[in-house]
Amino acid sequence: MRIPPYYEKPGWQRFFAGMMAGALASWFVFLFTYGVLQEKQVKIIEKQESAIHDLARKNSIYQEDSRELNEEVSKKLVVQDLNVKLTNAERFKLSPLTVHKIEIEAKEDLSDLIERDLESIFESRKVIKKAIENKVYAIDDKDYRLVVKEMTIYTTIYIEVEVSFVN
Repeated sequence: MRIPPYYEKPGWQRFFAGMMAGALASWFVFLFTYGVLQEKQVKIIEKQESAIHDLARKNSIYQEDSRELNEEVSKKLVVQDLNVKLTNAERFKLSPLTVHKIEIEAKEDLSDLIERDLESIFESRKVIKKAIENKVYAIDDKDYRLVVKEMTIYTTIYIEVEVSFVN
C-alpha cells in the first residue's frame, strides 16, 4: 500500500504550507499574549507583596504602640466611680430615704477622688477611711457616724460602711 503523493500537487502544497504558517503564527501570538499576561500577573503580585510588607510593618508598629500605651495606662489607672453601701440599716430601722441620703452625703464627701490615679488613692486610703469615720452626718434631726468595714480600690471605689448613732 502506498501513500498518495499529495506533496506533488501545488494545491495541496499551498494548503500544507498555509497550515504550517498558521500554526507558526498562532504559536507566536500565543507566546506573546501569554507573556504579556504573565508580565501583568507578576506586576500585580509584586505590588501585593510590597503592600503586604508595608501593612505587616505598620501592623507591628501599631502593636508596639498599643503595647506601650497599655503599659502606660495600666500604670496610670484612674478612679471613675464611687459606690457607698450601708450594711446595717435594718438594725437601726432606718428608712430607705435616710439610707439613701447618708450614702449620697458620703459620696459627695469623696467626690474629689474621681479622676485621680489609683496609686495616690491607695497611698491615702487610711486618710480616706478616717475622713469617713470622723464626719458626723446630720439627717432628719439625727446625727449619724459611719464606720468603714470594707474598702475596695480600683477604677470603682467600693466602700461598705456601718452606721451608728452619735451619743
